[in-house]
Amino acid sequence: MGSLLRMNRLLSSIVDSCNCIIDPQLPADDLLMKYQYISDFFIALAYFSIPVELIYFVKKSAVFPYRWVLVQFGAFIVLCGATHLINLWTFNMHTRNVAIVMTTAKVLTALVSCITALMLVHIIPDLLSVKTRELFLKKKAAQLDREMGIIRTQEETGRHVRMLTHEIRSTLDRHTILKTTLVELGRTLALEECALWMPTRTGVELQLSYTLRHQNPVGLTVPIQLPVINQVFSTNRAVQISPNSPVAKLRPTGKYMPGEVVAVRVPLLHLSNFQINDWPELSTKRYALMVLMLPSDSARQWHVHELELVEVVADQVAVALSHAAILEESMRARDLLMEQNVALDLARREAEMAVRARNDFLAVMNHEMRTPMHAIIALSSLLQETDLTPEQRLMVETILKSSNLLATLINDVLDLSRLEDGSLQLDIVTFNLHALFGEVLNLIKPVASVKKLFVTLSLSADLPEYVIGDEQRLMQILLNIVGNAVKFSKEGSVSISAFAAKSDSLRDPRAPEFFAVASENHFYLRVQVKDTGIGINPQDIPNLFSKFTQSQALASTNSGGTGLGLAICKRFVNLMEGHIWIESEGLGKGSTAIFIIKLGIPGRSNESKLPFVAKLPANHMQMTFQGLKVLVMDDNGVSRMVTKGLLAHLGCDVTTVGSRDECLRVVTQEHKVVFMDVSMPGIDCYEVAVLIHERFGKRHGRPLIVALTGNTDRVTKENCMRVGMDGVILKPVSVDKMRSVLSELLEHGVVLE
Repeated sequence: MGSLLRMNRLLSSIVDSCNCIIDPQLPADDLLMKYQYISDFFIALAYFSIPVELIYFVKKSAVFPYRWVLVQFGAFIVLCGATHLINLWTFNMHTRNVAIVMTTAKVLTALVSCITALMLVHIIPDLLSVKTRELFLKKKAAQLDREMGIIRTQEETGRHVRMLTHEIRSTLDRHTILKTTLVELGRTLALEECALWMPTRTGVELQLSYTLRHQNPVGLTVPIQLPVINQVFSTNRAVQISPNSPVAKLRPTGKYMPGEVVAVRVPLLHLSNFQINDWPELSTKRYALMVLMLPSDSARQWHVHELELVEVVADQVAVALSHAAILEESMRARDLLMEQNVALDLARREAEMAVRARNDFLAVMNHEMRTPMHAIIALSSLLQETDLTPEQRLMVETILKSSNLLATLINDVLDLSRLEDGSLQLDIVTFNLHALFGEVLNLIKPVASVKKLFVTLSLSADLPEYVIGDEQRLMQILLNIVGNAVKFSKEGSVSISAFAAKSDSLRDPRAPEFFAVASENHFYLRVQVKDTGIGINPQDIPNLFSKFTQSQALASTNSGGTGLGLAICKRFVNLMEGHIWIESEGLGKGSTAIFIIKLGIPGRSNESKLPFVAKLPANHMQMTFQGLKVLVMDDNGVSRMVTKGLLAHLGCDVTTVGSRDECLRVVTQEHKVVFMDVSMPGIDCYEVAVLIHERFGKRHGRPLIVALTGNTDRVTKENCMRVGMDGVILKPVSVDKMRSVLSELLEHGVVLE
């Protein structure tokens, strides 16, 4: 069309310039002009229709960024159309005005054409860049569509994983876990078959343990060293394997093409510490094998998200199996612990019953043994104060010595029994430490003088005079150790030294477990008893503190010991947070006994303590109790007679009763002292003491009440003090002991043994 326009314009120019008229006699040229005429008309019509369409597009496309370009392009087209339209009048004779209009239209068309061409140079690159951006956005949109597909696939996979994990972990029974895994995987992935191969106990084979369709017998085994199994076990990813591999031949053979098969390993827990009944005992990391098969004669293939699902499920199964294994072991451990607790509870009850039976037996035997011992010692001491021949006196002294030894043995056995069962407690009081050492020296000197031994006592200047501790137990320790030194020394001397131990003297390499803690409220007393006796073999020293054990050298001396003294001393020292040991260079070179105990300092210690009562010296041998009215209550006739004999020998006016009611009926204000046995069966002697208190009121108007008992425990003494008794005396009682008791009772109004 552009060529025709240009040709038409060229012809028009020639005609205008030549002012020639086409010869009408040429029919061919006339036909040609008609065609041009018709063509110009349609060209003009087409040109005028295009702006209408552009106007419609501009109105509809509000986002187009170059509206002014469209307006300019529309103007160019309108002018071109106008040029062709005006050109219709040029095919015939036309006036100059037509020529001027034609020329003006052509000039305007040329001008607009040039402007449009110049503008297109700048517009076309922008339009091309828009197209480029459009292509880029299309690519991005396609990529986003793919990523959204991946995300949707991952969400679907995650949903399946959560569903499978919930189903798998809904139980902690391992058989249910494995069976649920196969069922849920088969349903989710539409599998034809799914199987689990577990390692055998030997670890050299895999055994078919679970299947989805039950088409194969459970128990089938394959060697674990197969290449396909090694390939799967070497990676934690799902591996596609051949349908013809031994672990995948689980479907019936037929004409159908088998579907694709993948296998994945399932880590098993290290079970060497769990010993679960029918699981292999694994010492290294092992795996089970899970095989999954797509339907046969199907074009379906494994997708990446399905393989990822299988891998995640295998890991979840491993975690669930580990939890199940731990639960099984914990339940078995719980059952075992419950059985052990039942057995321990039964043993504890039996031990408590045995302790109670032993304590009851000891209490009964203590009372029953001390009653005849009380009679023997009391009557022997009375007999000793009569006129006897030398031979008779020797016999009586032998009886007294043997009786005292037997009484000491009874005390030792009872003390040891309470020490071993933990029922013995220290009796913490404030006492004069210096006076205690002096009393021990006075008790030992008569025995030492008979053997012509020189006994010395050395107390350091920094040793406190009054201390807080168990006075009776400390005296028992001292008498035992010093008594041993005198007993096993034929000549020479025995030295006793005591001082407040310094920190450097508290350490003993033989007892690293002993750790002394110094404080302002306490100090450590160190006592050394050195003798020049027979000495001890060094290898026998560790056994000296064992029960019923003596060294050969000590046993050969026929000393009459039982081997309980040092054992009891060691336990007393341990109760006092101390340590005891013996040193000796050998036989014939003497020995040194050393012990350290913890004592409190009065005024600075927060420990509960009884008020200190000073023991004033008294000449008991010269005191008489002529006419002193005494009441004795004892259900045992022999014991009652013996106690009456002791008191009558000392000049007392004695009345005896054998029951509670008789005692309450007989007792009057004329009775100065009431001795009552607190171990009488069926009689509450504590109630008798309370009733006497209620009857006589004030202390000066009532008799002094003293308990006679064979029980050495602290509870008995506390019960006696609680009901207002004025003293506690331990059986057996000799003449000298009774004289001392009455003297102290009348002087101080209280007596405690």
